[in-house]
Amino acid sequence: MAAERIAQRVTRTEPGARLGTKDELRTACGVSVGTFNEALRLLQARGLVTVRPGPGGGLFAARPAPAARPDAWPRDLDEQHPDEAARIRDALDPLLVEDALWHASPADVAGLRRHLAALAEAADAADPVAFAHADRLLRARLAALSPGTLLRSLYDGLLTVAEQAGHTAGPELLRARYDRHAALVDALDGRDRDRALRLAATRVGTPEAGGAPAPE
Repeated sequence: MAAERIAQRVTRTEPGARLGTKDELRTACGVSVGTFNEALRLLQARGLVTVRPGPGGGLFAARPAPAARPDAWPRDLDEQHPDEAARIRDALDPLLVEDALWHASPADVAGLRRHLAALAEAADAADPVAFAHADRLLRARLAALSPGTLLRSLYDGLLTVAEQAGHTAGPELLRARYDRHAALVDALDGRDRDRALRLAATRVGTPEAGGAPAPE
């Protein structure tokens, strides 16, 4: 994914350093203009890059010192606790969905549906590792819709650790989780607030959810 490749470059670059022009980075990533612009939006939402116009402009690393980042604390925690990270991540879902109901454009919903396609492919293949990765990318796309800088940072910081919690999920659980995500995107598309928030509060396949019923 273009956003991840550029984010990795940011981690190797001093804050404020120039990463290159948009065209240079897009060519290096080998993606279309539309895909690159979506990646750029994600990176800006996470506070990783800034864009400067004019001669000498382009993309610049905007990453502050790790200790100062609000999303640093989840990654600094013991990564042997992915289930706890997933539980906290899921508790934040209703806040992100509430923001998405207000701010998601038709193009944003289309972007979420593109991520759903990767989830469906992983569910069909019964591949929990691929599914967990696709799930993280979908959640990151949803988080990028929120105007809340702190909320986005906290959520993004949990995603990598929480991803590990899904690596042992079975085929039925993968399908149930896909159905929940698909129903949630449909609810966002239809601006069905009650259903969207109900789905956001549902944890599929956890002890406290009792296995969680499939979305209506």
